[in-house]
This record gives sequence, C-alpha cells and structure tokens, in this order.
Amino acid sequence: MALRLVQVNFKARDDSALGRFWAEALGWGVSSEGPGVTNVEPVDFVWPDPVAVCIDVVTVPDPETVKYRTHLDLATTSAAHQAELVARLQELGATPADIGQGDVPWTVLADPEGNVFCVLEPRSIYQDTGPIAAVVVNCADPRAMARFWSEAMDWTLHEVNDDYARLRSAKGVGPYLEFLRTPDVNTVRHRVHLDLKPYSGDDQAAEVARLRALGATDADVGQGDVPWMCLADTEGNEFCVLTPG
Repeated sequence: MALRLVQVNFKARDDSALGRFWAEALGWGVSSEGPGVTNVEPVDFVWPDPVAVCIDVVTVPDPETVKYRTHLDLATTSAAHQAELVARLQELGATPADIGQGDVPWTVLADPEGNVFCVLEPRSIYQDTGPIAAVVVNCADPRAMARFWSEAMDWTLHEVNDDYARLRSAKGVGPYLEFLRTPDVNTVRHRVHLDLKPYSGDDQAAEVARLRALGATDADVGQGDVPWMCLADTEGNEFCVLTPG
C-alpha cells in the first residue's frame, strides 16, 4: 500500500480567475471537473504522474486574505530567467509580498488572491523539477513531519535536520515536498492543502486506517458526503485521500 502526492488544492473566491493565473504562470493548461473547480496541469498530461504535482482550485465562500502554511516555490534556470518570470507574473496580477524575508536572493510574491509564493534564484537541485521546484509546508518540527509523511507516502526522504526536511517521488522526478521550521506556525491558517491518491487496486479505507495509525486525525472542513476522506497530519495540516486510480 502507498500514497502519492498528486495535487495542491487552493481555496479561492474565483476558481476560474485564479486557475488562469496559475496556468499562465506555469505554462500549463486548464480544465474543469465541474462548477466551481478549475484544474491546472501540464498540457497533454496524463494524470496522475509523478512528473508533476498539479493544482486544483476550488471556489469557497471565504474571501479572507491571510498567510497560509503551504506555498509554492517556482524554479528558474538563470538570473535572467528569474527576472523575466517575476516581471511576467506581475503583469499577470501578482504583487510583491513582504513576509519578513529581508535581503534574500529569491523573490516573494502573492497571487491575485493573496496566496504567497516564491520565485527562487537558480539552484542546481531544482533544475529538473519542472516549473514548480517545491511544495513548502511551514511547520514546528520538520523531523516529526518527515517521519509522518515519509511513512504516509511512497516518496523518498532526501534530507532532514532541525530546520527543514525534503522529500521527492521515489522515481526521482517532479517537485520536492519540503517542511520548513517556522515560528508561530500554529497561528497560520490552512487555506491550501495537499491531495493524496492511492494506487489503482489499493483500498482507500485501508490507507486511511494506516494513516490514522501513523497519527493522522479525521478533519471536518465542511466537506459533507464526498468520495474522498479529509484528514489532518500530526501538526493539524489538513489533507485529502482521494479514491484510488
């Protein structure tokens, strides 16, 4: 039994507008599985595939703009590429964001709904990830999070210390999942979350039971009667276990 990270879920006031922003930002396409949902994924992408972690944007009646625990880091290949990407993103509606980062080589922006993300300076580790270098989760204890998530998924733990942990698909493709030690993380909200998917033939209920044994707890986010299961990890970060496939 195993799970894989297949998408990052953004709650939004306008799924279509925010989905278009991220599609333009990443050079990907958009589709929709139903009203109020916009799927952002590479053109001609056959889902799921570890080569990319996709984006799912869902409209919810929550207009608040606050700092969230999970954000995206975007990869660049050169200083010129970084500058060009930042300029293009601002033309698309992104705005500079100050989260106390100080003088750093990466650029911090917010998308049109206030979700903060980073455009990284060129780093060799991210040269083959695709446009998303990493999905970053702020946390209190990266070591504990690494233990939970490396057992929850079939991803490989690449590095862990007191300040951060880094995992990646066992196939060595796509973006990294990173856990970053952050002060006052418990005051940060959960508007962005991760979606995991069992492999075809695996049992969703058995996977959920396994996650509970690892320390996950049931989460009620107002989902109602849906085919996926909502859980929270050991630090309270909500995530969903989708149906197998």
